[in-house]
Amino acid sequence: MLHISGVVVAFNNSSESSVPKCIEMERQALLSFKQSLVDDFGMLSTWSDDHTDCCKWKGVQCHNQTGLVQLLDLHGNYNFRPYLSGAINFTSLIHLQYIQHLDLSDNYFSGSYIPHFMDSFTNLRYLNLSNSYFSGRIPSELGSLLQLRYLDLGNNYLWGEIPVQIGNLIHLQYLDLGGFYLSGKIPYQIGNLMKLQYLNLGSYTLSSNLSGAIPFHIGNLPFLHTLRLGGNFDIKAEDAQWLSTLHSLTILELSSVHKLGSSHQWLQTISKLIPNLKELRLIDCNLLDYDIQSLFHSPSSNFSTSLTILDLSSNMLTSSSTLQLLFNFSLHLQELYLSCNNIALAPSLCPHFPSLKILDLSYIKLTSSVYLSNFNISSKLQKLRLQNCSLIDTSFPVSPSYTMNPLSSLEFLDISRNLLKSSSIFHWLSNITTNLRTLYVQNNFLEGSIPDAFGKALNSLEILILSNNKLQGKVPSFFGSMCRLQSLHLEYNRLNGEFSSFIQNSSWCNRHTLRTLQLSYNQITGKIPESISLLSELEYLSLEGNSLEGDITESHLSNFSKLKYLFLSHNSLSLKFVPSWIPPFRLSYLGLASCNLGPRFPSWLQTQSSLIFLDISDNGLNDSAPEWFWNNLQTIQELNMSHNNLIGSIPNLQLKLPYRPSINLNSNKFEGKVPLFLLQASELLLSANKFSDLFSFLCENITAANLATLDLSYNQIKGKLPDCWKSVDQLLFLDLSNNELSGKIPVSMGTLVNLEALVLQNNSLMGELPSSLKNCNNLIMLDVSENMLSGPIPSWVGESLQQLIILIMRENQFSGSIPLHLCYLKHIQLLDLSRNKLSEEIPSCFKNFTAMSEKSINRTAIQRRVHWYNNTYCEIYNVFSGSYYTFHITWMWKGVERRFTYPELILQSIDLSSNNLTGEMPKEITYMIGLVSLNLSRNSLSGEIPADIGNLNSLEFLDLSRNQFFGRIPSSISQIDSLGKLDLSHNSLSGRIPLGRHLDTFDASCYEGNIDLCGKPLEKRCPGDERVTKSEGGEVHDEGDDSALYGALYMSLGLGFLTGFWGLLGPLLVWEAWRIAYMRFLTRLTDYILVMVEVKIAKCQRWFKH
Repeated sequence: MLHISGVVVAFNNSSESSVPKCIEMERQALLSFKQSLVDDFGMLSTWSDDHTDCCKWKGVQCHNQTGLVQLLDLHGNYNFRPYLSGAINFTSLIHLQYIQHLDLSDNYFSGSYIPHFMDSFTNLRYLNLSNSYFSGRIPSELGSLLQLRYLDLGNNYLWGEIPVQIGNLIHLQYLDLGGFYLSGKIPYQIGNLMKLQYLNLGSYTLSSNLSGAIPFHIGNLPFLHTLRLGGNFDIKAEDAQWLSTLHSLTILELSSVHKLGSSHQWLQTISKLIPNLKELRLIDCNLLDYDIQSLFHSPSSNFSTSLTILDLSSNMLTSSSTLQLLFNFSLHLQELYLSCNNIALAPSLCPHFPSLKILDLSYIKLTSSVYLSNFNISSKLQKLRLQNCSLIDTSFPVSPSYTMNPLSSLEFLDISRNLLKSSSIFHWLSNITTNLRTLYVQNNFLEGSIPDAFGKALNSLEILILSNNKLQGKVPSFFGSMCRLQSLHLEYNRLNGEFSSFIQNSSWCNRHTLRTLQLSYNQITGKIPESISLLSELEYLSLEGNSLEGDITESHLSNFSKLKYLFLSHNSLSLKFVPSWIPPFRLSYLGLASCNLGPRFPSWLQTQSSLIFLDISDNGLNDSAPEWFWNNLQTIQELNMSHNNLIGSIPNLQLKLPYRPSINLNSNKFEGKVPLFLLQASELLLSANKFSDLFSFLCENITAANLATLDLSYNQIKGKLPDCWKSVDQLLFLDLSNNELSGKIPVSMGTLVNLEALVLQNNSLMGELPSSLKNCNNLIMLDVSENMLSGPIPSWVGESLQQLIILIMRENQFSGSIPLHLCYLKHIQLLDLSRNKLSEEIPSCFKNFTAMSEKSINRTAIQRRVHWYNNTYCEIYNVFSGSYYTFHITWMWKGVERRFTYPELILQSIDLSSNNLTGEMPKEITYMIGLVSLNLSRNSLSGEIPADIGNLNSLEFLDLSRNQFFGRIPSSISQIDSLGKLDLSHNSLSGRIPLGRHLDTFDASCYEGNIDLCGKPLEKRCPGDERVTKSEGGEVHDEGDDSALYGALYMSLGLGFLTGFWGLLGPLLVWEAWRIAYMRFLTRLTDYILVMVEVKIAKCQRWFKH
C-alpha cells in the first residue's frame, strides 16, 4: 500500500516469479522517455537493454497479471540530490495507457510545459509534477482525468487562470495549485469537490494575482483539513461563515489577503478555529497588533496546546508585547515566523519559548542594545533567521563578562544583510555553538581576514556563505580542513593571493563532500594548479572575475565527472584541450567570457548537449560555427557568443528551441540570411554582423510567437523594409539602425502593437511616417533619425504615443511647425528634433513635459516600465533567461556626438538645433528643472534669454549659439553650478558678461560673434574697466567725454519725442522687423548710457578724494 498525504493508491508487488514481463511497446516508450532526460545521478541506471524486464526498473511498477505499467515514480530531490533534468518528453508516455500513478516532482525540467494531451492518461489517480520548474498555463484537459484523487502542480512557474474544468474532478482529495504567476478568480466549481481534504491555491509572491471573491459556501469542502489561499481576495462575512463549518481544519494559511484585518467576522472565526489548529499562517495581511490581540485574547482561544507553527510575517506589527502575548498563549510553539514587521525588540522583552525549533525575525530592526546573549532562546532551537535586522558588532559580544546561553542545538543561522564589520562575529560564532551546519553572513561589511580559530571551532559546517563583504587577505587554507563542508561561497570580496597556494596548502579532507566552490570577483592571482582535480565531487566551480592566468588543460578537469556549473569568465585563462578530448562531465551552465578558446571553434563543446547557459563571448574565435553546435542548442535558454570573429552563414536547420532562449551573436562576421529556426528565440541580438537579407527571414509564413527582441543593427541589409511584420507581432524591441534600408516605412509596422522600442536610425528611409504607427501606443522609444523622412511631424505622435520617454527624429527633412500635440508627452525625457526644416515658434506648452520638471529621474519607475517582467512577459516570452538588450542613443553632448547606454536612466534633454525656428525662447522652458542638456543653436530665435534661466540648475550643457538673441546675458546663469559647456556665440547679445562661480572658467569662444558684449573672458573691455593714469602729478582722464554723454542723451530725448513718437509709432505697430531693430537699438543705447553714468560718478569720486 502506498500512502501519500491521506491518498491511498494500491499496487501489488511485481517481484514474484509468476509475474509476466513488461510489454515491449511500453518498454520502448520508457526508453524513449529516458532519451530526452539528463540523469547525472544514476536514477535511471537500471533502464537499459541489459535489463529487459522494465517492471523491475527503478521507479516502475506493473500490474501483477497483465505486466502493464501502472506506476512511474521518478520524484527527485532537487535541493539535495538526486534529480533529473533536461527536456521532458510526455509524448512517449502516451503508450502507457493504463498508468495510474505518475510522480515527476522535485526535478529540474526548466521551462517544460504540461502538455494539453494529458487527458490521454484516462486511468490516472495520482499526478504529482510539483517543484520541477514547469512553466506555461495549466491545461484545461486535466479536468478530463475523472479518476484523479491526487493532483499536485505546486511550486512551478505556471501562469494564467485556474481552469474551471478542475471542478470536474469529483474524486479529488488533494489539490495543490500553489504557483508563482496564477491570476484571475478562484473557479466556484472547485467548491463541488466534496471529497477534498487538502487545498492550496495561489502563493505569497509579488507575482500572485489571484483576486475576487472566495466562492465557497456552507456545505462546500466539508472534509478539508488543510486550506492555503494566496491572493488579494475580496473577503465577505458569509465567507467567514463557510470557514467556521470546516471542523476538520488543522492547517490554515492566508497570504496577501490585505482586507483580513478589517473583517471582524473573519478574525473572530479564525480565533475560534485556533484551538484545533496545528499550523496558522497569516502572511502579508496588513494585520496590526490590535488584530493579533483580538485573535489570541478570545475566550475560545486563550490557550492552545495544539498550535506548533505560527507565521505572521510581512504584517504591520510594531509592539514587542505581541511576542509576550504569543508566549502566554502557547508554550508548545515549535516554529515562529515574524519577519518583515516593525517590531522593536528591547533586551527586557525577549520572551522564552521553551519548545521553539525555528525562529525567524528577519527584517525586524533590533535595537543596538539587543545582544544575542539576552535572548531567552529555547535550548531546542535549530534554525534562527536574523537577516537584515540592523545588527552591529556589539550585538555579538565576546567579552567574558557576558554569559551566553549555549546554542548547542543550533544548526542553521542567517545573519546576512546586517551592519557587521569586524572579525568579532567569527570569535562569537566560535564560542556559541559547535553543531552549526549552515551559516549565512553575506551582504555585510566584514573587513580583514578570517581567523584560523573559526575554521577549527566550526568544523561541523556544511554550508558557509560569506559573499558580498570586504574580506581581505589570502583565501584561508583551513577551509580545506573543514571536513563536512559541502558549499563554500566567498564571491565578491577582496581576497587575494595565489590560487595555487590555497589549493596546495589545504588538506582537503572534504574532497569527497565539497560540491560548491564560489570564489568569483575577488583579487586572486596566479595559475590554476592541476591539483584542483583532487576536488572530484565538485558540481559548481566559479572563479570568474579574478586575475587568474595560464592554461587550462584536460588534466585540470578530467576528474570532474559531476560538474554541472563552470564559470571562469573574465580572467586571462586559455583553454587548451586536445581535439579528441571527451570531457567526463555534462555541463548545464558554462561561462567562459573573455577567456581564450580560439582561434578554432572548440570541438569539445560537441559533447555538451545539455547546456542551459553558455557564454563564450570575447574569446578570439576566428572560425565558423559548425552545424553540430547549432543542433546542440535544444536545451539552451541563454547563449552569448558576441564579440568574436565568427564567420560564414548559419545553416537553416529544422531545429526546435523549446525554451525560447536569449541568443546574443552581436559583433561577429556572420553573413547571408538569418535562419528561420532563430525565430523561436525570445531575444535575438544579431548586431554588427554582415547579414544582408531581412525579407526571407520575416516573410516565410512562420509566426514568431515568442520573439520579444530583434536587433539587426549595424548589418548590411539593403532594399526596402519588408511589409510582413504581422509574423512577429509580439515584438517589444526592434532595432534596424545603421543598415542600408530605403523606401517608405511599411504600413504593416503598425501591427506591432506591443512594441516598446522602434529604432530605424541611419538608413535611407523616405516619405512620411505612416499613420498606422499610431497603433503602437506602447512605444517608449522611437528613433527615426538620420534618414530622409519628410512632411510635417504628425500630430498623432503626441496624441497616440503618450508613453514615449525617448523621441529622436534628428537629421531628416521634417518641415512645418512643431505640433502642439507633442505637449501630451508627459513622460518624455529625451526630445531630439534637430537638423530638420522645422519653422515657426517653439510651443510654450513644453511646460507639460512633466518628467523634465522633476529634479531627478525615478529610476525604479522607469525600469518597471521599460524592462518589465510581469505575467504577460512570462507567458509570451521567457521565464528564466535574462536580457542583453539595452536602450542606446547617439546625442550631441557638449558639442560632440556621443553614444549613451541606458539614456532613460540618466538623461533629460532637448535638442531643437539646426532648424528654422523663430520667435522667442519660451520662458516656460525654465520650468523644466530636470534638464541636463538644452540645445537651441542654429535657428532664428530672437528676443532676450529668459531671466529665470538660472532655475535650470541641473544643466550641464547649454547651447543657444547662432541665433538672434539680444539684450544682456541673465545674471542668474551663474547659479547653474553644474554647467560644463556653454555656447552663446554668434548672437546679438550686449552688455557685460556676468561673472562669478564657474562662469569664470569659460573661454572667449563661448561668447564670440556678439559685437556688443564686453568683459572677461573677451579682450574687449567694458567702459570703465580700463583707466589710464597720467604720469606722476598728472590729472586722471578716462575714456569717453562728457560731450558724448550729453549729446547722446539730448539726441535720444529729442528723437524719442519728435521722430520716434510721430514718425515711428505707426511703422512699429505694423512691421515686426522694425520693432525688433528698434528694441535692440534702445537696449544698446541704454547699456551705453549706464556705462557713461558709472564713469562720470567714478570721476567725481576721485575728484573729491583729491
